[in-house]
Amino acid sequence: MEAASGVVEITVISGEDLRVNSRRPVKKNAFAVVRTDSKNYQMTRVDTEGGSYSTWNEKLVMNLPAHARFLTVEVHCKTSSGDRVIGTARVPVSDFSGGSTPESYLHFLSYRLRDDKGERNGIVNLSVRMKVPERMVPVMAAPPQRMWPETVVGGWDCAGVVMGVPVRSSYRTVQV
Repeated sequence: MEAASGVVEITVISGEDLRVNSRRPVKKNAFAVVRTDSKNYQMTRVDTEGGSYSTWNEKLVMNLPAHARFLTVEVHCKTSSGDRVIGTARVPVSDFSGGSTPESYLHFLSYRLRDDKGERNGIVNLSVRMKVPERMVPVMAAPPQRMWPETVVGGWDCAGVVMGVPVRSSYRTVQV
């Protein structure tokens, strides 16, 4: 088993202008397959009604191998002769991981699908986020102890804390 660099949450939202052989619109039964490498993949449900504008809105949570540079998204169509690949898109991991965005930032992305000849064959819309592991919070067994001895100033318990407030003086000094 490969070492995972993290967990990725992919929501396959929809497909647009899906076509068979770059000409005929898809009538029904489209679904998407997301691959993190050649052995690890997950599929969406089949959209039986959307046709060339299919909607899945399905969340897939997958381990992302440390060596992965791309996710592969394939859109398929179920036909009487079997499953047919409509188009494929390669999603660079750098599009949603690293950089200046927060670790669990939700990225909305759209990619052009290409058929096996490299022809344009629709668009797939996704949202992708790297899952951040929940951090362990230590449980304190006893209440914290005061670091400084108790100090009473003007009837107030200061607990050793002094606060200073800067005061700007606009008076000039007059010498006599």
